[in-house]
Amino acid sequence: MPESPESTATVRPAGVTGASGGSGASGIAGNAASAAAPAAQATAQAKAFFRRRGLIILAVAAGLIVLNGVSGGLLSFDFLQTIIDVPSGLIWMFTNFLPSAASLARLPVILTQLGATVLVSIAASCTAAVLALVFAVLGSRSVGLKGPMQFIVRAIASLFRNIPTVAWALILLFSFKQSEFTGYFALFLTSFGYLTRCFLESIDEVSRGAVEALRAVGASYGQVVAQAVIPLCSTVVLSWVLYMVETNVRDATLIGILTGTGIGFVFDMYYKSFRYDEAGLVVLAIVVVVIALELTSNFIRRAIL
Repeated sequence: MPESPESTATVRPAGVTGASGGSGASGIAGNAASAAAPAAQATAQAKAFFRRRGLIILAVAAGLIVLNGVSGGLLSFDFLQTIIDVPSGLIWMFTNFLPSAASLARLPVILTQLGATVLVSIAASCTAAVLALVFAVLGSRSVGLKGPMQFIVRAIASLFRNIPTVAWALILLFSFKQSEFTGYFALFLTSFGYLTRCFLESIDEVSRGAVEALRAVGASYGQVVAQAVIPLCSTVVLSWVLYMVETNVRDATLIGILTGTGIGFVFDMYYKSFRYDEAGLVVLAIVVVVIALELTSNFIRRAIL
């Protein structure tokens, strides 16, 4: 009799089953190898990238060293002798400019003139900030007046900002002579140009969405400025003003040497009369005040931001 299909079915030998399992393991290993290939390729590409970047950095550094050597040769500047002279120069500076007990008698005069310098710097920064904010609003792309006003405001800001404070002081010195107003005016002009440029960028960045929303509901120009521009830009404006005060206090020292006023004049007088210990006390007082202003401004920034 013919056998049924069930009776003809045989059990698969154990060796066949083992061979099938081995082929499955080989497939898994092949998949793992194919998955590792892109990772190895990405690693090789990353190594090549960083190798090229390192070579470029080394080439740029070598070029700068060569350029420095050529410049020194053209100017007859001896780099080796300069490096040798640095330690003796530092020793002389710290020995002669170290404040002495006798120089402390000049501390009230130094603090008085330093306070006047700080007040002039604050006044110049705050006055320039108010005028710069007005010009920035008028020249802004989002809320400014149409026509040539934007170009005029940006041109004025670039002109005042790109002329150094020392240059302004020398120019104004011929008109207003040596006075506190000359130093104040020089700081004011530089601060006005710098803050106008900063305020322009700040207004264009933070107030565009709010301006469009207020215009969509029919708000007037004054309402847009009062409800959108001023509230949204107040923290940024205050931060820039604080930074400008710090910068002007440092610049006011040099301006005082040129205009014969403030702490700069005191330092110049002590320095030219070879009273280096008192000049060192002036420098120390300036450093302490600048650090105190920086810490104060950082605290205010953290509080308002």
